[in-house]
Amino acid sequence: MRYAKAHDASHYLLVPEVVVTAGSAEEIGDLCRAAAKLRQPLTFRAGGTSLSGQAGSDSILVDTRKHFRTVTVLADGTRVRVQPGATVRAVNARLAPYGTRLGPDPASETACTIGGVVANNSSGMACGTEFNTYRTLESAVLVLPSGTSIDTGQPDADERLAAVEPDLHRGLLRLRDRVRSNPESVRRIEAQFAMKNTMGYGVNAFLDFDLPADILARLVIGSEGTLAFVAEATFRTVPVRPHAATGLIMFDDIHQATSALPALVAAGYATLELLDATSLRVAQRDPQSDARLAALRVTTHAALLVEHQLTDREELDGCVADSMAMLNTLKLAAPPELTTDPAVRAALWRVRKGLYATVAGNRPTGTTALLEDIAVPVDRLAEVCDGLIGMFAGHHYEDSVIFGHAKDGNVHFMLNERFGEGQPLDRYLAFTEEMVDLVLGAGGTLKAEHGTGRIMAPFVRRQYGDELYDVMAQLKHLCDPNGILNPGVVISEDPKAHVSHLKTTPRVEEEVDRCVECGFCEPVCPSKDLTLTPRTRIALRREQERARANGDTALFDELVSDYNYDGLDTCAADGMCQTACPVLIDTGSLVTRLRAERHGKVDQWMWQQAARHWKGVSRAGAAALTVAGQLPAGLPERLSGAARRMLGDDVLPSWSADLPSGGQPRSRTVTSLDSVVGVHFSACVGSMFGAQHGGPGAAGAMELLCHRAGIRLAVPTSIESLCCGTPWKSKGLGDSFAPMRERLLRALWDATDHGRLPVICEASSCTEGLERAISGQDRYPGLRVIDALAFTVTELLPRLPKPAKVNSAALHPTCSTTRLGTNDALGTIAHALAQRVDIPHAWGCCAFAGDRGMLHPELTASATGAQAAEVNQRRHDLYLSANRTCEIGMTRATGKTYEHVLEALERATRNPQPRSATERN
Repeated sequence: MRYAKAHDASHYLLVPEVVVTAGSAEEIGDLCRAAAKLRQPLTFRAGGTSLSGQAGSDSILVDTRKHFRTVTVLADGTRVRVQPGATVRAVNARLAPYGTRLGPDPASETACTIGGVVANNSSGMACGTEFNTYRTLESAVLVLPSGTSIDTGQPDADERLAAVEPDLHRGLLRLRDRVRSNPESVRRIEAQFAMKNTMGYGVNAFLDFDLPADILARLVIGSEGTLAFVAEATFRTVPVRPHAATGLIMFDDIHQATSALPALVAAGYATLELLDATSLRVAQRDPQSDARLAALRVTTHAALLVEHQLTDREELDGCVADSMAMLNTLKLAAPPELTTDPAVRAALWRVRKGLYATVAGNRPTGTTALLEDIAVPVDRLAEVCDGLIGMFAGHHYEDSVIFGHAKDGNVHFMLNERFGEGQPLDRYLAFTEEMVDLVLGAGGTLKAEHGTGRIMAPFVRRQYGDELYDVMAQLKHLCDPNGILNPGVVISEDPKAHVSHLKTTPRVEEEVDRCVECGFCEPVCPSKDLTLTPRTRIALRREQERARANGDTALFDELVSDYNYDGLDTCAADGMCQTACPVLIDTGSLVTRLRAERHGKVDQWMWQQAARHWKGVSRAGAAALTVAGQLPAGLPERLSGAARRMLGDDVLPSWSADLPSGGQPRSRTVTSLDSVVGVHFSACVGSMFGAQHGGPGAAGAMELLCHRAGIRLAVPTSIESLCCGTPWKSKGLGDSFAPMRERLLRALWDATDHGRLPVICEASSCTEGLERAISGQDRYPGLRVIDALAFTVTELLPRLPKPAKVNSAALHPTCSTTRLGTNDALGTIAHALAQRVDIPHAWGCCAFAGDRGMLHPELTASATGAQAAEVNQRRHDLYLSANRTCEIGMTRATGKTYEHVLEALERATRNPQPRSATERN
């Protein structure tokens, strides 16, 4: 765990001596007191998405994400109280019903946590300086290095601070007066903080607030865990503006783009995102990017991605009309266009948001992608961008890009650098020095959003001067006299701190070498609270390779041994990480391949035989479940437990009393292809595991619904001996699946009239499996699969009687419906069944993952814990999902009976509601 937690999104690597998972603010206070007594530094770590090296430690690393995720909406959504482990997206999801959101809107909202948002004074694309963390934070509960806890939202907060921390209280007053009495300090602060600025400490608090408690609450913002721990933060929210119009405005060069900024700012755009010529060329590589951009021959061009965001549609229409009139007065490289079409807007934003992924994903293997940000006065932006472009060329940084928030004079630039392997640092050092001179010479700040961290700590004095730097140093000593909180971050006397502890990126596997360790995958990972995440699974593979290369056999053996359970056995291999990864890595593919390497010839042979005799294997599995359920209570658990101890926990599933009896054999109906619209591939998982309520199961429900709707489906004659291949894939036994795959494809080819008819499957994971089996082969062209959810929405619902609705339903989308893009269809069916449909905010993959939930039930328990607690906060009439094993997993987690949404639909249309005349028409 020490090596896993050492990795974050930055290019620094410090391996902690110990990792502590704190459970409460009181425990944090105890840790601080113990660390002070032992003179041991400690660093707080939450999402680990920070880019500047502020979340690493070679001493005590404190995980503040796992147990700090409470979100409390206040005052009808106008305020919200949040713990540091909650992500920005999770908070905004809770605020959405109230029509509000957090002011900061960082691009990493899916993964970055409130702790990081406060620690880095996060802003984003639309919030500017008006709605950043500093401006919207109302109060905070702080745990000081002494262990003292202060709630700055209490009326007597300042009196309490004076009573329990008198030296700190007096010191803050002294520094406040020192800053205010120095005209040069006031001038410099006002100039620096008129821009986005996260460099050094937020000493503007000494000008903006009078009471020490209020000053301290704002000084902690952007302090990167060096002054106090933020145990809770209360924000004032901002209203959501639901109506938007977006356009990519093309210019001949970056000078014309930046010279147009005053007119565009005056037009009231919420966002003005700059993309330089290299950014545009890189974006053109994405086949899904904007069509107009793809057709442009980019030379020196630049673009501004602009967007209006308003609360009223008529107001938006008027604003768009005014903007188009203004845009037509500018000298542009292409006719301007503003669109409200959601699909076109998404494609335009893909251009901007996909830059990081495209550049980082295509970097040379073994290099590190460095994403930096600066801010300068808007009228100096063009010359600074020109300077950066010249520096890229001069130092031979190829494919480097400049993009960012032009409205704020804040741009990001990315370059690829190779650290380690004997590579000299001369180029990187020279580039950094030139960049510092360029930005400070333009009156800018070296850090606008990403935090000072280690990367810019040596340059804080140069940006602020000796006087304000000394104020910052005094502030650090006042709050943390023992220097235990995150030393070396924000301010540092080491001139080489930015090139110390650099992280190398050894080559490990083709599947994951593109990983930039950003951590975007972690919130969707089912095992994140049990063992590892996709990021840490990849990081530990790199650590194994580093240990091997260094000849550290003891460490290598330890890492490999621990990896079997943490990295392989407890990975759901559900592919959800790919849906969140900016470079589209499916870590599950790596895991399944590594699992395959553990299998011997006996395993391969057994699963080959299973493929050849699947009918008997699947029926035997169903029979075993039925028999186990009829044995005396406790006996099956004892028998399976003994067998697992003998054969291994990852070999034999455990039996538990909540498992259903075996299912019925799959239908072998032979149907003429005349008037048939598709081929029903009923999943074997439904024949192994019996249905809830003694009903027909999902496959049976599908057949009944089709009959009721007057739709005919064929069924492959050999259906009982066929499988989509998911069990083989999850175990890494793809080669053993070959006999089954050939038989499957031939059967589907015949049943579909050589690809004329679609294949329809009611189990979402099996739909995926069928797509996988069909892809990459050309012997059976035209084979295609439709998930039964999509088929039901388009073909069945319009023909079925109106379902009888219940009051409410809890809905569990699956990892497969998410990857297949059928969650909307799942929701449509659920809304046809219930007046209210609740998808828990804590929804995630249940990690049952075929038999993984029976091999390692602790994985499913961990993955479903938060979701189950949320589901059980209220009673629902239906509990719905779209895959049999997911239904079993959620039933186990909640104690409520989950069923396939098609089963509920079949039952609801047996005694239908009469349709109105409008619905009939």
